[in-house]
Formats: sequence, C-alpha cells, structure tokens
Amino acid sequence: MNISPEIMLQILLVDDEKDALEALEWKLNNYIDNIEVTTCNSPVEAIDIINETKPDVVFLDIQMPEMDGFTMIEKLENRDFNLIFTTAHDEFALKAIKVSAIDYLLKPVDKDELLASMEKIQKSKNGDLLENKLALLLNNLNDNSDKINISADGKVYLLDKDDVVMLKSDKSYTTIYLKSEQEILVSKTLKEVEKKFLFPNFFRVHNSYLINLNHVKEYLKGLGGELIMTNGLTASISRNRKAELFKKLYLD
Repeated sequence: MNISPEIMLQILLVDDEKDALEALEWKLNNYIDNIEVTTCNSPVEAIDIINETKPDVVFLDIQMPEMDGFTMIEKLENRDFNLIFTTAHDEFALKAIKVSAIDYLLKPVDKDELLASMEKIQKSKNGDLLENKLALLLNNLNDNSDKINISADGKVYLLDKDDVVMLKSDKSYTTIYLKSEQEILVSKTLKEVEKKFLFPNFFRVHNSYLINLNHVKEYLKGLGGELIMTNGLTASISRNRKAELFKKLYLD
C-alpha cells in the first residue's frame, strides 16, 4: 500500500507481548510504504511517548498487565491521532469499541484487515473526531451491564461485578472469590479470565491476583506488600504494580 510520498506517517505500537509487537511491526514495514514505526511494551512509557512525539497512528493492545488500554487513553494529554485497538478476543470490549466507531483489529492481525484499516486512515482527517469517539467508548464501558458471565461446573454464572472480591491464579485454573464466600473454580488461566473483568474497579496487583478495589480492607506494608480483602483473604502485590495501585487507592 502506497502512502503519499510527501507524508511520512509516524506509527506507535503498544503491546506487552513481544511476539505480537514484532509480528505487527513486520507487517507494517513490509506492506505499507512511507511509515516510521516505533514499538513500546509498556503502556506507562507509551503515555510519555505519545504526549512528547505526537504520533499519527497508535495501535493499542487492550489487555496489558501494567494498565489496560482504556485506562491508558484516559491518562493521555494528547489525543490528536488515529487509534486502532488490537485484541485477541474480548466480547465486552469489542461491543464497546464497535459502538464508538473506533477501529480495531483481532490478533493475530490479518494482512488484508490491516491494509483496510490503514486505508481508512488515509481517507480520514488525522484524529478525526477521536475525542468524541473516545468519550462515547468510555461512557459505553462504564454504562455496560454489571453482569459478568463465567462458565464453570457445566453452568454459566451471571455475577454482579460488585459481588466479586478477587480472583486467584493456580497454574491453568482460576478461583473466583465472591463476597458471599462462594468460590468458583474456572478451568482457564487468570490471563484468560481477566478479559471478562475490564472494569475500572478491577486491577491486576500480581501475576496471581486480580482484585476488586472496592473490596480492599487493609494494606500491609512489606517488600511488595499485601492487601487484606473484605472476605479476610490476602492478595500479594508485585513491586512493579505498587505505584499504580497506590494511585488507584489514593495511598501516599
């Protein structure tokens, strides 16, 4: 695909998965001319890059350990760019994205779909109505159903998000702890299950724990630290996620 030779598009790829970054970078460089691609595996670093370098196009993964793509967008000062979400599969997020009319690509990214997305960008104004689209997206995410559907034990559980205290990983299984003290064992990894929990009040504090911030009762200081939840269980905190957690809990 040829882009006008007078225009050199600056493209930023944001994804915590190295393989996904490299694959998308390769496709862009091999199928599209007159572009300059920068990659970043940290949404926190990406915020600074976007605010400082003002790229023309941002390809943004939705689910990342440090911070999800929606939270990253909310923190941006500069939103004058074309945005394309990339995601493996997430019905909840995709519904919100479709309603907002922001473009998205399913991973692994298909060549023809990538070319079609870039062609749309060529035909639109840079950052065309992005602020309005983002506002619609974030409102839709916040207003979406409070029910979370979880398949386990041959049933489909429809959970109120406020009833979920935390999720704990055990290798290829995940246990969901409810405030009623009920436990649901799901035969999926936490990485897979957490895609159902893309809500502002859920935060991945550790590789093994996803918590509901509204159910945090106490914070215990230590090397990484621990959280005491309202059901009495504890959740460990990774050192590299402590700062973001403190911001969310308004801790000093």
